[in-house]
Amino acid sequence: MTRDADVAIEFADIDWQGRPVRIEYQRIGFSARSSAPLVVFLHEGLGSVAMWKDFPRRLCDAGGFRGIVFSRPGYGRSTPRAPGESWTIDFMHRQAWEVLPAFLDAVAAGEKPWLFGHSDGGSIALLFAARFPERLAGLVAMAPHIFVEDVTVANIEEARKAYENGNLAERLGRYHDDVDSAFGGWNRAWLDPVFRGWNIEGEIGDIRCPVLAIQGVDDEYGTLDQIRGIARKVAQTRLFEILDCGHSPHRDQPETAIVATISFINSQEKS
Repeated sequence: MTRDADVAIEFADIDWQGRPVRIEYQRIGFSARSSAPLVVFLHEGLGSVAMWKDFPRRLCDAGGFRGIVFSRPGYGRSTPRAPGESWTIDFMHRQAWEVLPAFLDAVAAGEKPWLFGHSDGGSIALLFAARFPERLAGLVAMAPHIFVEDVTVANIEEARKAYENGNLAERLGRYHDDVDSAFGGWNRAWLDPVFRGWNIEGEIGDIRCPVLAIQGVDDEYGTLDQIRGIARKVAQTRLFEILDCGHSPHRDQPETAIVATISFINSQEKS
C-alpha cells in the first residue's frame, strides 16, 4: 500500500478471484480529524473516485468526518476486469462479501465505518451490512436498488445505445483507465435477462445498524418503492425523499444530501 498526502490518490493491493488486484482510493481529513467518524464512499455502476468530484470532501469537511473514496475493481484507476471476464448476476454480492471486506482490512483495519453508497454502491452497502453487522456503525444508501424494475432496465438499455452510438464512451474515458471494463461489466450484467430476477429484499432484513435511505422523487433509474422497500424490511431505516431530484442527489441536490447525511450520522453517534 502506498500513501502520500491527505488528498493524494493511493493504492491498496488485495487478492480477489485468485489474482492480485490494485484498488485506487483517496483519504479525506485523516491528518486533521484523527478520531472523527469514518465514512467510506461506494460509487455507482459507472462511477469511480474521480466521478464523485468534490462531493465526498464537501460532506466530510461540513460534518467534521474522515472519508475514504475508492474505485471498485474494474473502475477508475483500479485493476480492470480480466480479459474475457463477464460479471455474473451476483456481481454486487461478490463486491460486498469479498472485495469490500478485503479493502477495509487493508486501509481501515479495526475501524467501524459508516458506508455511503450510491446506486449499485448503495446495494453493495446494504449487502455488506446484512452479512457483516458487527463491522459497521451505520450506512447511507442513496438511490439504491433492492430489486429490478422495468424503468431501470429501460434506462440501462438507453445507456448501452449511447455508449455504442453516442459520446458516452468518450465522456466516461475521463474517469476510467479502461472504459470498456467499467461500462461492459455493469451494463452486460444488468441487461442479462437472468438479472431480471435479482432481488435482495430477503437478505436486507438481517441489517442491524442504522440506515438512512435517500432517493430523488424524479429518479429515472428506479421508483421510490426501492427505499420504501428497505424501510419495510429494516425497521431502523429513516427515509429521505428529495423533490426536484433525479438518480444522483449528490449532483442534483448536493447541499440537501449533505445536510441530511450529517444530521443522521451525528444523531446516531450521540445516541
